[in-house]
Parts: sequence; structure tokens; C-alpha cells
Amino acid sequence: MNQSKIAEGIYWVGAIDWNIRDFHGYSTYRGSTYNAFLIIDEKVTLVDTVKRSHLDDLLFNIKAIIDPEKIDYLIVNHVEMDHSGSMPEIMEIIKPEKVFCSPMGKKALIDHFHREDWPLEVVKSGQEISLGNRTVHFIETRMLHWPDSMFSYLKEDGILFSSDAFGQHYATSERFDDEVPFSEVMQESAKYYANILYLYSPLIRKLLKAVGEMNLDLKMIAPDHGVIWRTHQNAILEAYDQWSRSESNKKALIIYDSMWHSTEKMAEAIRRGIEAAGVPVTMINLKVHHRSDVMTQVLGAKGVILGSSTLNNGLLPRMAGFLMYMRGLKPTNKFGASFGSFGWSGEAVGLLNNALEEMKIDVIEEGLRLKYVPDEEQLSECTAMGRRIGERIAESFENQ
Repeated sequence: MNQSKIAEGIYWVGAIDWNIRDFHGYSTYRGSTYNAFLIIDEKVTLVDTVKRSHLDDLLFNIKAIIDPEKIDYLIVNHVEMDHSGSMPEIMEIIKPEKVFCSPMGKKALIDHFHREDWPLEVVKSGQEISLGNRTVHFIETRMLHWPDSMFSYLKEDGILFSSDAFGQHYATSERFDDEVPFSEVMQESAKYYANILYLYSPLIRKLLKAVGEMNLDLKMIAPDHGVIWRTHQNAILEAYDQWSRSESNKKALIIYDSMWHSTEKMAEAIRRGIEAAGVPVTMINLKVHHRSDVMTQVLGAKGVILGSSTLNNGLLPRMAGFLMYMRGLKPTNKFGASFGSFGWSGEAVGLLNNALEEMKIDVIEEGLRLKYVPDEEQLSECTAMGRRIGERIAESFENQ
């Protein structure tokens, strides 16, 4: 019971997924949680449900506190199936008086479950409901990261149920941010942002401004994944502000794939040049790094240098796949360059440059394409290009 109680009369009743390692293409090495919350008041209220595979966990946790049939209201902050998958069974068990959702949430619930007989009640931004001694204030958060998303703020307790915002894929039996290593929580928060919310950064900036103007007394931020923020609320809010502004660090990434090590040799030479300019650089070989971990690095780097050998007049498959993934997340405010080896055609560098330009990344070098195995003179060209890239990155921070 102590592990489930997060405030007086408010309980975590979600589920821990210790074994999940892939979340639609996002690597989840630390597992995840599907958070749901129970509010005991005159109107007993369940905030969100869980993935259908973890229905038994949800019911077990609710039953430890109250008979599920005594739940009056259900609040659906987000309709994605890791939060609503168990709704058909839950609806049959608790038979709530009302199910509160956003306008787009109602449409999404009907489209997912085809149950127009459910007592769905639409709430909009600024609307409030009384649970008895407590008041829930609703804030629509469209496209963070689905059209139906919304926040629910429990005014008297200062708890913001924030749906997928401020979350982490992080399996732990501890419930709060101050009970686990802070560095791990922030690392997983950055990864979550980079791979799920990055695309919506302009909307997040507007949301942060709007929430700031509401002057909410945030004692806790309770997301639908990971731990609850009760100590480091300002830290995660400041991180979201920085990430949503695409504020980069003085750092470069060399992201590459190589067929017979020639492109890899070019990458090493470029690295030496960037380091000589006094800029930290990280080497990322796509053979051994998952795309979601690479995107987490992209979030905080100023320079993104891409390298690929040419294969069948195109890119190596891992690079082509990574570019498709990165395009969808639309990183901004970065410098880019490309390089690669080839045998007889050599299209890879042009394709990489085109991809960078499509993403509106500032391409600061024409790119280097070298035939077969680079010699010492050619590797010196790579080092010189790396130095120019490093100097450009360093200069951009001097002018800030």
C-alpha cells in the first residue's frame, strides 16, 4: 500500500512492464510502466487505464484499495492503446457514470472500440469537474503526441496528470523521481522526448508558455510512463523548454555505416579534425547503435555528420532506414555534412546532402566522396574537413 499511495486519497494503480524492449521501433532497454491513478473522493475516479496485456495488474492494484465497481468516473487523457487497451474490460467491470475525454478523444475512442453506448462526456480546455472535495481542471494538448491528448490537473492537491508528456520508458517499483538515480531518469526523459515528442517541439513551446501563465502550483507531475516528478519538477520543465527550443550543445556526431571500412577510415579522420578544433565528438556506427539511441544524441548535438558507402546507386540500408526515422522527427538548428566511399558510381554523398537539406539542416560542406580505399593524402582531406566543421561549430557558440 505504501508503494501505491502518492498523496492522501490518491493512488498509483498502474502496471510495470519489466520485459518490453521495443516500443514501435524505440528501444526500451529499461522496460516501461503504464501508469494509472485512483482518486478516492465522493466521486471515485480512475485516471487512465493500462495496456490490455496488463489488465490483471490494474485490477489487482485497484482491488487492494477499493471494489472496482465503486468507481464512478473514468478520465481518459490519451487513447493510445498502451493507456486504453484494457478499457473494454474495465468498462464492463466498473460501469462508470461518466467517461471524460477531449473532443478528439471521443472520436478516437469510438474509432478504436466502436462503442457509442459508452457514457462519453467531452471536456475542453479550461473546463472543470467536481469530484466532491477535489476539482479536476482539463487542458487540451492536441498533438502531444496524438490529437486526443489532454492533461488533467487536480487543483487542491497540485497534481498534474500529464499523459505522455514528461514521461520515461523506465520500469521500476519506485514511484517517484527522488527514489531512483536522477541521471537515469533524465537520460530516459531525453530519449523519450527525442523519439516521441521532438517533432512537436513548436507545440510544446506554446504549451509550456500556456501552462506557465496558469501559475499552477505543481506539487507533482504524474505522467503515463515512468516515475512521478515530486522533487525535480523544475528540472524536467526546464529540460523540455531547452529541448523544444532545439538548444544544442557544443558537440558533433559522426553517424556512419561502412561496407569494407573505407567510410569508417574517413569517419576517424574527420573525427580527428573536429577534435583538433576543440569540439567534442561522438562516433556512432549504425551497425551497433539503435536508431532511438542515436536520436537521443542528435537532440543535444550541434553538428550531425553523416557517412555511408554507396550500394546499388544508393545508401547502405541501415543509413537509409535511419534517415527515414530522423526525417520523421525533424531535428532543427543544426549543422550538417556528409562523406562516403564508393566503387564506381558514388551517389551516397549527394543523397545524404539532399536528406540533410530536406530536414532544413544547414549543410556547411559540399561533402567528400572517395573511391575505394582512401590514401594518406585523402585522409588528410577528411581531417581538414573535420577541422572546418569543428571551427564552424565553435564559432557558432562564440557568437551566442
